[in-house]
Amino acid sequence: QLQLVESGGGLVQPGGSLTLSCAGSGFTFDYSNIGWFRQVPGKEREGVSCISSSGDSRNYVDSVKGRFTISRDNAKNTVYLQMNSLNPEDTAVYYCAARRHFFCSLRGSDYYTWGQGTQVTVSS
Repeated sequence: QLQLVESGGGLVQPGGSLTLSCAGSGFTFDYSNIGWFRQVPGKEREGVSCISSSGDSRNYVDSVKGRFTISRDNAKNTVYLQMNSLNPEDTAVYYCAARRHFFCSLRGSDYYTWGQGTQVTVSS
């Protein structure tokens, strides 16, 4: 069955770094565009970053540009989100999502497979 599993979340101090991983199984991972999203209770889900199926195209929401880097290793069926210079506003549950498409999208409604999420908390 189609499955995405996120890992790498945790508690980090402001200014710190974390790397999230998203491992896929049960589908053709290297034909899939992968997106990272985050959600805080009471707020709408936000598209954070996405990467095309080949890895050639990437996109970021303005608030994380220059701080977050998305990458993928299709041999390992895994997408990574390197997060640097974290601040308390980055605190959220982070989800990865997949769709069988070449191009990158930050719109959640474009995706049909979602992981269970991993909590990221930035606090001193």
